Amino acid sequence: MIEKQFVIQKKKEIQIQEYIASQLTKAGYSHTEIKRTPLGEKIIIYTTRPGLVVGKKGENIQKLTNTLKNKFKMENPQIEIGEIKNPKLDSYYIADKIISNLERFGAKRFKSIGYNTLQDIMSAGAIGAEIIIGGRGVPSSRSKSWRFSTGHLKKSGDISESFIKEAKRVANLKSGSVGVKVKILTSDIVLPDKIIFKKGKDSEIKIESINEETNEEKEKNGINKEK
Repeated sequence: MIEKQFVIQKKKEIQIQEYIASQLTKAGYSHTEIKRTPLGEKIIIYTTRPGLVVGKKGENIQKLTNTLKNKFKMENPQIEIGEIKNPKLDSYYIADKIISNLERFGAKRFKSIGYNTLQDIMSAGAIGAEIIIGGRGVPSSRSKSWRFSTGHLKKSGDISESFIKEAKRVANLKSGSVGVKVKILTSDIVLPDKIIFKKGKDSEIKIESINEETNEEKEKNGINKEK
């Protein structure tokens, strides 16, 4: 019974996230987080354009709150807006941007879209990034999936599971469906295998003394050999 309740709850959260995404496609929408509090459900909407999400005098927020109460049976939904300071490091925003460019320019330009987007991500300060564009709508004779990557990106471990920003989107084009997958490793993540070299106060003196000892030994060895 408990497992069934968790499944129903998770399904409801996904439906809410999909509904909010469909309503805020032109407002720089990124993603939605749903948190449960003693006062009710807290819904945090992350976007690059908070003003469009809020609307004039909060009209959009009020409409969205009423819809969550009536359609999704939420008792006390509390909507908050989270602003994305650097959109080029947000995987959801980047995936939506790629989808928008594919729908605008067509799938034939997917290579230039992939490389240009990858360059924008790295210019924003990312450690590494990966973009995968594939599907029936990709025009290619060799492969239906193309991978664009650069920098350093973890593929396994806790960093890959918990800290790498990942997003998936689908574009429905005339040529067919095209899937987009984006992974970004931002510079604020401290890698466990990062090595920091610190220069001590006596490091130069020790190096010089080692060199002097080796030189003296060489001279002594040379004298012994002559004898």
